[in-house]
Amino acid sequence: MVLGDLNTERQNRASSDLDKLSALEIATLMNREDAKVLRAVRKALPEIGKAINVVHDCLAKGGRLIYVGSGTSGRLGALDASECPPTFGTDPTMVQYVIAGGERALANATEASEDSSKLGQSDMAVRKPGKKDVVVGLAASGRTPYTIAALKYAAKKGAATVAIICNTGSEMARVAQIAIEAEVGPEVLTGSTRLKAGTAQKLICNMLTTGAMARLGYVYGNLMVNLHLKNEKLVERGISIVQRVAKVNRTVALATLEAADMKVSVALVMLCAKVSKPEAVRRLKRAQGSIRKAIEA
Repeated sequence: MVLGDLNTERQNRASSDLDKLSALEIATLMNREDAKVLRAVRKALPEIGKAINVVHDCLAKGGRLIYVGSGTSGRLGALDASECPPTFGTDPTMVQYVIAGGERALANATEASEDSSKLGQSDMAVRKPGKKDVVVGLAASGRTPYTIAALKYAAKKGAATVAIICNTGSEMARVAQIAIEAEVGPEVLTGSTRLKAGTAQKLICNMLTTGAMARLGYVYGNLMVNLHLKNEKLVERGISIVQRVAKVNRTVALATLEAADMKVSVALVMLCAKVSKPEAVRRLKRAQGSIRKAIEA
């Protein structure tokens, strides 16, 4: 695939005079172009739904979700992985990331590393992907050697594979079991896929983890019931959640949280199922962390 033939690499006629525009005109233009991202992602919803099911099934079996990518794509995978423990209370090993250039690439450009298929394979090999795991490759172009090699290796070891791409007909789409193609078109700044392509990838990553975690029971309704109460804001959020779900006043909510070692999930089961802390913990363990199942047990 010739790079210049990719939609994400073509010159955007709407922004051909970008350097002549005022600040407001630039913002208006970018906002208008960003509206195309939602339409592109909407078209890919059937594949996104399939991917959510795959991620759910793998995590339910004790497997892992492993993002892999380079540059902006790699950083977006790293961002979503790092947000899962504070949002859903998951173990950091459940959702992981592999990025070309390693940890240094999170804050520094290491573009040369994305051209190495050998490095993509070896970096993925370190994670030892298997039949319980799902590996999600991110690449706006769909042609990144590093990411393609990582996906191929993971598939060879029996892992499920998903590709998140912003061009159609790519090699990555052919390699992955599920190809999510969100064709966002040319960027406002030609070839800068941190813009529309990056936004599309972020939206899709949000859907994969939020969808899978919701189906696993790591949320209750639309509430973050597994968050860690490590600062004043989060403590207040935890109290509010317990009050809302268990229909108790602030004093009871706080007292129950303290008795539950400041774990919202345990406090909710204690109050809603009217059980002791040890019983609430046992129920949550049997329900694999699902509060709704633990309450209804």
